[in-house]
Amino acid sequence: MKVSQDLTKLYYSIGEVADMFEVSSSLLRYWESEFKNLKPQKNRKGDRKYTVKDIREIEKIYTLVKEKGFTLLGAQKELKNKSAFYNKSKAIESLQKLRKKIIKLRIKLD
Repeated sequence: MKVSQDLTKLYYSIGEVADMFEVSSSLLRYWESEFKNLKPQKNRKGDRKYTVKDIREIEKIYTLVKEKGFTLLGAQKELKNKSAFYNKSKAIESLQKLRKKIIKLRIKLD
């Protein structure tokens, strides 16, 4: 499921987010306990306030668990692997840029 509506607000309540994904708010609270990346802010009363980043994270979890049929453990591993892959590809990209700069410097020195 893709959240089709534009996310224009700074914060969303748990009810609003539950409605977006057509799940119960208790499921969102459960996912919060199971997935370390999902940590919505809470006000003094303890009400959760979800940011766009939190909603995107829920979207990933929802896709894996509800649409692709992953178990929670499988979804956790998949998200961890994607995160590791993203970090590796960023590192490779940075190293490639650095290599190009070194080659340019070497050419200037010769």
